[in-house]
Amino acid sequence: MTSVSDRLKTIQQNSSCALIPFITAGDPDLETTAKALQILADNGADAIELGVPYSDPLADGPTIQAAATRALQRGVKLEDVLEIVQTFPNKTEIPIILFTYYNPIYYRGAKNFLQQIKDVGVKGLVIPDLPLEESENLLQLATQMGIEITLLVAPTSSQDRIKAIAEKSQGFIYLVSVTGVTGMRTEMGSRVKDLLAELRTVTDKPIGVGFGISSPEQAQQIKEWGADAAIVGSALVKRLAQGTPDEGLKAIGEFCKSLKEAIS
Repeated sequence: MTSVSDRLKTIQQNSSCALIPFITAGDPDLETTAKALQILADNGADAIELGVPYSDPLADGPTIQAAATRALQRGVKLEDVLEIVQTFPNKTEIPIILFTYYNPIYYRGAKNFLQQIKDVGVKGLVIPDLPLEESENLLQLATQMGIEITLLVAPTSSQDRIKAIAEKSQGFIYLVSVTGVTGMRTEMGSRVKDLLAELRTVTDKPIGVGFGISSPEQAQQIKEWGADAAIVGSALVKRLAQGTPDEGLKAIGEFCKSLKEAIS
């Protein structure tokens, strides 16, 4: 099975830019989520970030918070999310990255949680509230199980912290484009270009940019600045939630295709 790092490094070596779309599991329903994974795979996704609904998503903006709330109101649990991953037929070529806060991991026990997600084929983890200083044990356990934990670099990170995160991050380095929560924005953060250049001086790992990319033009911009992956969430979540499930699926397929064409 393809790891997140292998997938992105292959794209990086071809001087291209990967597309990593994000959707919230269970919104508008679990059946639609399963169909959405396939549609994203068919329309240019190189890896897919799947959000586990959580009641206090501090890093998420209003669009993804609302999606998580709707999913929780439907009773969606981690086990439901993992069942969708298990039945996703493209996961051997298009790795699934689970986006989850630390509390569900702590509640189940880190080793047990990692074993659960490994068993269904999850290849990567993004944990937005996991600080670097408390990540070592989880990183070691994940390495043993073949799961890559990607750490986040914020626009406010110091040079020393950027270097430390780059050394520890697995899969790729997640560069947050703005200070604040996820969400659609009309302009990319002014520091992204400089941070990409700074990261390049300390690592050769793939770098993905997320939080705020909401158009093909913005995706193309971060590619031109040197990003190896564009991570797009709120703009997709919003489209998937509008109209009927079939209309939402059509909308994300078209949007995903346009994003991929912009960075290919």
